This record gives sequence, structure tokens and C-alpha cells, in this order.
Amino acid sequence: MNTELISKLITEKSTGLVTSINDLRDKEFSGVKLSAEEKFALSNFDKYRINSLNALEDETKFHNHYRQLQVIANLSDWKEFLSEDFSN
Repeated sequence: MNTELISKLITEKSTGLVTSINDLRDKEFSGVKLSAEEKFALSNFDKYRINSLNALEDETKFHNHYRQLQVIANLSDWKEFLSEDFSN
């Protein structure tokens, strides 16, 4: 788990004035077609979420990280997930 990355995402873009990952999900569920970049960002976020949670063996750490990911998905700009850092 990359704690620097989590800290960056939570603090830099947590204004609530951006379009978040969850905003994209709402958009998609409403039947609006997403752009290729938006789909890529969703895919990257999902890969990051799954990989980072699967790497945790301690249940308490898992639940804490899960809550952090919920905050990130609700408040961070989706464009933060266009980076290749998330596609691994």
C-alpha cells in the first residue's frame, strides 16, 4: 500500500469541487456514455483498489484502507487516475 499516494489524493484534491470516480460511476449508471479517458480512470481505480486491498493481511488495516478508498472515490478528481502508476 502506497501511503504517500493516499495522502496525496486525500489532501490535494479533496475540495468536493471536482468530478470524482463516484461521479463517473453515477454518470455511467445513468446511461451516459463515458469517454475513453473516463473509462480508463475507472479501470485504473478499480485495479488500484483491488490490488491494494488484496495486499493487506490485517483485518483492521483492510477496513481502514477500505474507508480511505471510499473517501478517495468520493472526493478526488477522476483525472488523478489517468496516470500509468495505477494501471499496474
